[in-house]
Amino acid sequence: MTAPAWTWTYEGYDPEEERLREALCTLGNGRFATRGAAPEAPRGPAHYPGTYAAGVYNRLTSTVAGRRVENEDLVNLPDWLPLRYRIRPADAAGPGPWLSPDHPQLTGHRRTLDLRRGTLTRWSSYEDGAGRRLTVTERRLVHMAEPDLAVQRAVFTAEGWAGEVEVEAGLDGDVRNTGVARYRELADTHLTDWETGSADDGVYWLRCRTVASGITVALAARIRAAPRGGTARTALAARTARRVLTVPVRPGTPATVDKTVALHTSRDQARTAPLPAALETVRRAPAVPRLLASHHRAWQHLWRQVRLDVPGEAGRILRLHVFHVLQTLSPHTARLDVGVPARGLHGEAYRGHVFWDELFVLPFLNLHFPEVSRALLDYRHRRLPAARRAAREAGRAGAMYPWQSGSDGREETQRLHLNPRSGRWLPDHSHLQHHVGSAIAYNVWQYWQASGDTAFLHTKGAEMLLEVARFWAASADWDPALERYRIRGVVGPDEYHDGYPEADRPGLDDNAYTNVTAAWVLTRALDLCRTLPEGRRRPLFERLELSHDERQHWDDLAHRLYVPFHRGVISQFAGYGQLAELDWAGYRARYGDIRRLDRILEAEGDTVNRYQASKQADVLMLGYLFSPSELAGILGQLGYLLDDDVWRATVDHYLHRTCHGSTLSAVVHAWVLARVRRDDAWTYCAEALTGDIADVQGGTTAEGIHLGAMAGTLDFVQRGMTGLETRERALWLDPAPLPQLSKFGVRIRYRRHRDIDLRIRTDRVRITVPESAHAAVRVRLRGRPFTVAPGTTRRIDLPDG
Repeated sequence: MTAPAWTWTYEGYDPEEERLREALCTLGNGRFATRGAAPEAPRGPAHYPGTYAAGVYNRLTSTVAGRRVENEDLVNLPDWLPLRYRIRPADAAGPGPWLSPDHPQLTGHRRTLDLRRGTLTRWSSYEDGAGRRLTVTERRLVHMAEPDLAVQRAVFTAEGWAGEVEVEAGLDGDVRNTGVARYRELADTHLTDWETGSADDGVYWLRCRTVASGITVALAARIRAAPRGGTARTALAARTARRVLTVPVRPGTPATVDKTVALHTSRDQARTAPLPAALETVRRAPAVPRLLASHHRAWQHLWRQVRLDVPGEAGRILRLHVFHVLQTLSPHTARLDVGVPARGLHGEAYRGHVFWDELFVLPFLNLHFPEVSRALLDYRHRRLPAARRAAREAGRAGAMYPWQSGSDGREETQRLHLNPRSGRWLPDHSHLQHHVGSAIAYNVWQYWQASGDTAFLHTKGAEMLLEVARFWAASADWDPALERYRIRGVVGPDEYHDGYPEADRPGLDDNAYTNVTAAWVLTRALDLCRTLPEGRRRPLFERLELSHDERQHWDDLAHRLYVPFHRGVISQFAGYGQLAELDWAGYRARYGDIRRLDRILEAEGDTVNRYQASKQADVLMLGYLFSPSELAGILGQLGYLLDDDVWRATVDHYLHRTCHGSTLSAVVHAWVLARVRRDDAWTYCAEALTGDIADVQGGTTAEGIHLGAMAGTLDFVQRGMTGLETRERALWLDPAPLPQLSKFGVRIRYRRHRDIDLRIRTDRVRITVPESAHAAVRVRLRGRPFTVAPGTTRRIDLPDG
C-alpha cells in the first residue's frame, strides 16, 4: 500500500486482504454508501459487495442455542455495482471468458482511493494465451452533491487485437446480510417482493422491500457507451436486471461505458414512491463528466470546512479518517432521521446499530458541521418516548436510553453473543450500560457550548437532559452506612466486567464513570433549570411535572453520590480492588494478542469478572470527557480530593490493567497520557491512527470501519492537543503538542464564526478570525484572557506549564 498526500493505493490483488480493502475503499455521501468491491467479481469469500442506506433497518427472528432471538439489522441493499466484461476478438470463434481479479489472465491490478475528489479508481490488465491484452480502468463515485446518484465509468483499451468488448451491467437484488461470520447462525434474508423491468429508452430498474419494516427500495440504471455501433439488450430475471451491450474496440481507441444509478427508498422525504423517483432521477442526471465535476466541487467545499494541517504520515491518515466520517455523516445527514452507526455505512458488524460512539463523533462535528450534530441529537429526541417507556418498564422515572439503538429507539442489544473461540453462545448483559444516557446529555451540552444554539438547548435539549437527570435520580439508593447515594446493577464502559464473581445477578455497583457522569448530568440539569427563560421553563416543568422538591433531591444527589477508591486510586466499581490480579505476562506469552481477553478466559472456563482487567478505558474515560480542572471540580463537589498525584496514580493503575479490546481505548489513552505521561502518549496515538488501516483488531475492519475511533483521532488533534474547550462563551486553549506532532493547524467553526484557524507550535499559538460583522472571539489561553477581532490574527507565546 502506498499513501501519497491525498490518495491511498493498493498495488496487486490479494484475496486475503480484499475484504479489508473493500471496507477502506467504501464510497458514500451520508445517505448511502457502497463498499469498494470489484464489480466484475462474484460474491464470495474474497469479495463482499455491500450497499447500505442510513436508517434502513429490518427485523428478523432466528433460533439460536434453542432460543428464539430477534435482531434488527442495517440492511444490505440490492447491489448496483455489477459490471462484468469479456472480449470478442474479430478473429476468434467466440467470446473469451468473463474476466475478474480472480482470473488467471490477470497480469496487473491497482486500486486508488482519491480522498480529495471522493472517487475510487481500479485498474486491471489481462492477457490471454494469444498475446491479446485488455486494460480496464473503472472509476466510481457515490455522488456528494446529488445524494441519490452513483456512477461507474469503465474505459477499455485493447492491445494486439480488435473486435468488441461485451459488457454486462446489472442490478442485483439477490443479496443477503452475510458479511459477518459470527452472525452465520442468524436469519439473513431481509429483502422480498422483487420486481424488475425496463423502458424503451434502455433504462432498467429493480424494486423490492424489506421483509418486516416494509421499506421499499428502488434502483434505476442508465448505460451509455462510446464509440457507438455495438448491440444492446436488456435481460430481466426475478431478482436481477441487466443491460448487455457490445462496444467496438481497436488498438489506440479506448471504449467507454458509463453507468449511472439512482437509489431511492420509501423513507425519502418529498417523494411519493421510490420507483418513479428513481426513474426520474436517473433520466434527469447529467452526463458522467458533468457529474464528476459537480461531485469534485462538493468534496472541495467539504475539505475547506474541515481543513486539518498535520504533517507527515499522521496527516495522511487523518485525512483518510475525515473522509470516512464524512461519507457516513455528511451535510446530507442533517435531513435524515438517523443516528451514528458505530461501524459507519461500511459493513454489517454490530448490525449497523447506534451505541455511544456519538460521544467521540459529535465533538468533531460540532466544530465543523453543527447542523449535522443537531440532526443526530434530533434522532435521540424523537426516541425520547421510547426511552421513557423503557424507564417505566424498569420501574424508574425519566428516560433510559438503550445501549444499542436502531430504527425506533427500543433496546436492540442482543441477549446472547457468540464466543468464536469456544463456539458457545453466552448471555449478553451489555444492555446494562445505562451510561449511554449521560453521553447523550453530554453531547447536548457540548453542542450548545460550541454552536450557541440556545433554541435547541431550551427545548429538545432541555427535555432530554432533564429526563436523563431524572433517570439517574430514580436509579440511586441511599446507603445509611456510607451516608452516600449508590447506583447499583450497571455495566461500565469496560464491558468485560458484567457482574461479580459467583453472583446470581448481573451488573456492578457504583461504577465510577457512571456515578461521576451522573453527578455531572444532575448539575447541568440544575444549571439549566436556573437559566431557562420563564417562557420556556414554566411549560416545560408543567409538562414534565418537575417539582421544586425533585430538583432539591437532584442537588443532594449531585453532592453525595458514592465514588469508590482503593489504595489511593479511583476504583472502577465497588469491590474492584478485591479482585485478583491477572498474570498478564503469562497470558501474553501463551496467546500473543490478548485484546479479546474475555473470549480467551471464557474458552478456558474462566471469566474476566474475577480479575482487575479491562477491555478499554473506563475510569480513564473521565479524563477524556473533562479537563483536569473540571474533573477535580466534579469530584470536589462530591466531597473527594482529586489532585495530580491521585490522578496520575489512577492513570498508571489502569494503564497496566487494560488489554485494549476496543479501538476507542487507544484514543482515550492517548488523550489522557498527553497530559500526564507525554512520552507514552504517542504509542497510543499511533495505534489509534493505524487501528483500521492496519486492522489491529484482527479482521474486524473488513466488517466495517470503526467510526468513533476515526473521529476520535481527529478530535485528539482538534481538542486534545490544543486543550480546546468551548465554555463560558469563550474558546479555552491549553495546548499540549506531542514531540511527534509539535506543529499543526486546525480550522474550526465556533458559534457564528466560520473558518477560525488555529496554528499550534511548541512555543506559540496563532489564531486567525475571518472578516465578519460578528463580535470578537473571546479566548482564554491557559487562563489568560484575550480577544481576537474579526479580520485579524493574534500570535501568542505559550507560557510554560
